[in-house]
Amino acid sequence: LTIILLPHLHYFLLLCDSEREAFKKQTEFIEELKKKNIRVKKIIDDDLVFYGIQAPKEIFEKYRYLLKVSDACNWSSDQNVVIRIVHFILNHTPISSGEGLRDLMKSKVFEAKFCLHEKQRELKESWARWTACLQGQPITAVRNYFGEKVALYYLWLGWYTFLLIPPAIIGMVVFLYGLAFFNSSPLIKEVCETDTVMCPRCDEKCQVWQLSDTCAYAKISLLFDNNGTVFFAMFMAVWATLFLEFWKRHRASYVCEWKVSEWCEEEEELILEIVNDADCTPRPHKHSYMRSTLVLVYVTILVLIGLTHVLVVFRAIIAVVLTKGNSEFLRNNSSSCAMMLGAVLHYFIITVMTRINRMVAMKLCEIEETRSFAATEKSFTVKMFTFQFFTYFSSLFYVAFFLGRINGHPGGYVRIAGKWRLEECHPSGCLTDLFIQMAIIMVLKQTISNVFEFTGPWFNRWLKRRRTQRLQRKCAHCYLKDDSEAKDGAELCDICKIRDWLSNYRLNDVDSFSLFDEFLEMVIQFSFTTIFVAAFPLAPLLALINNIIEIRLDAIKMVTLERRMVPKKTNDIGVWIDVLEAIGVLAVIANGLVIGVSSDFIPRLVYRYRYGPCANGTVTDIDCMAGYINNTLSIARMDDNIKNEFSENQRRTPSGLNVTYCSYRDYRSSDDYSLTPQFWLILAVRFAFVILFEHVVVICKFIAAWFVPSAPMQVKNDRLFDKLKRLKEELRFSQNRCTQIK
Repeated sequence: LTIILLPHLHYFLLLCDSEREAFKKQTEFIEELKKKNIRVKKIIDDDLVFYGIQAPKEIFEKYRYLLKVSDACNWSSDQNVVIRIVHFILNHTPISSGEGLRDLMKSKVFEAKFCLHEKQRELKESWARWTACLQGQPITAVRNYFGEKVALYYLWLGWYTFLLIPPAIIGMVVFLYGLAFFNSSPLIKEVCETDTVMCPRCDEKCQVWQLSDTCAYAKISLLFDNNGTVFFAMFMAVWATLFLEFWKRHRASYVCEWKVSEWCEEEEELILEIVNDADCTPRPHKHSYMRSTLVLVYVTILVLIGLTHVLVVFRAIIAVVLTKGNSEFLRNNSSSCAMMLGAVLHYFIITVMTRINRMVAMKLCEIEETRSFAATEKSFTVKMFTFQFFTYFSSLFYVAFFLGRINGHPGGYVRIAGKWRLEECHPSGCLTDLFIQMAIIMVLKQTISNVFEFTGPWFNRWLKRRRTQRLQRKCAHCYLKDDSEAKDGAELCDICKIRDWLSNYRLNDVDSFSLFDEFLEMVIQFSFTTIFVAAFPLAPLLALINNIIEIRLDAIKMVTLERRMVPKKTNDIGVWIDVLEAIGVLAVIANGLVIGVSSDFIPRLVYRYRYGPCANGTVTDIDCMAGYINNTLSIARMDDNIKNEFSENQRRTPSGLNVTYCSYRDYRSSDDYSLTPQFWLILAVRFAFVILFEHVVVICKFIAAWFVPSAPMQVKNDRLFDKLKRLKEELRFSQNRCTQIK
């Protein structure tokens, strides 16, 4: 089988400065490539020296033969295979000092390496433009140009975006369901019409205040803390399972069509090692419990505990600072302002920690000395996602499950270093804090990330164009007249080659982990969409809007603003599928805890059937939830027991009246502040609900996973007949060979 190579389609470019001190290493590396029968074309353009790299067809014949005898790889004769082989050879060709290409690039011997963009007209018209936002994606065309790994990312992203439509609609319905009870809910009426005096929310300048001041917040909390939230949380937990199961079916159809069902990336790396060096010896597998311990310590101490403590202390100090100011508005809303500023600080911490986490993850991968690039990529993915997950969600877990539960009570407040009071939940409920925290982080992350993701590469390309000379018009012999696309089969002249190479050089660099960044961003968003969706039912809608923009943004960036990514062959999204399944399980646990522990769903349920007007089956003309707000409040008498807790000024209302007692949210006795029997009953029901919720949802998840096959029957049959056909062809080839020998 003859492989026809079109040189201008398969060039890899090594760009270097003509510095004399690096000339020796440059020359030595090029000579090492020539020893492997690699053809090198050198073109000089002013102060830049380009090396065009092309491999002979003997290398591809050897690669094809090894693939044929492999059990987990299939041959396909396309330009992506050529690029992948050349890329591997370049990265695994050392010079006499032992330095490889990556080392030479770090020491500035070579400035860049990249493969050329070719034939982009189809992708630009049908994919990489804003007017195609509501159109489908040409996945097969993306696969033919960028390889299976990139194509599967966009296939997954498109499928994820499409399946976000049902939860986005239901989330809106839950939101509007709460909106419909704005004027009729007895809970809102009780908050807005009460004259209850509440205890000061901070030390020194904070005074007692009216519960009716939180009327607006009570209405907001009803938008996401209502009876529909329970149904929505259960739906999202089952949706996450269905999404993954249907994704496996969707993926199987394309993988079967591309003939990569049995592809193994690690096995291909072994083949490439033999093609590059017939005497190579593979690295052995290694494992160290010490390295695993380092990862655990880093996550537990620095990321999880460290960041949470920083944010807790910051919010407590900011609340104190705001209360000491001259602004009455800031004093009265110090806790809300501190919470919002804490969310903004958390976003900036995320930005900084992302760089730190990447460096730590890379360093740990270097210590591991993984056997292959596939193993390195998997190890890096698991570590980086773990670090980023706890960086993003450490404060959210604190707000959801600890805020307001460890702050104490009047006369016994918990303080940091004996000075700053721990903050309490928002007067309208603990779920309000979680809602605002998620909204700020999610909106900031998606908006700012998309702005920088597009403007950054565009600005870098503009700078490079300013630094280099403008391109002249390309000759008609090599290029079509109506655009800049090369004629099919045309060998470019040196003048047009250097212009093409300069054009690609001006684009932004990409590396092996560029696609990882896109995956990480979307998987973190998937975590936001599922884990705390009970507190933020609009998360799927925001994710849907963001993803519609994200698909085209990434397409435009990848086709027009960045250098061409080295095509990689694969048949799945790799370890990300395991990460998504783990998030699905965590979503069940987290949403069960949010509803059972953080929201007021259980206290309302207990009040309705145990303490309210309708308790014990009593039928009255009063709403069953009447008096609920007053039932959730405890009374603190401002006598000698807590006279040192509140100053005389704090015990005075804004109108100048002195109060002898105040209320606060808790179930405690007014005599000795001990917990009441109602508190223990609610606590027992909370835990019972969490256990019941998680068991029911997990059973539904297992049923959904069992009910949906991982691959359509047509795909399974196609794979069966394809394998049978290949086995028969191999048998005929073997029989013909035996006949020739005889």
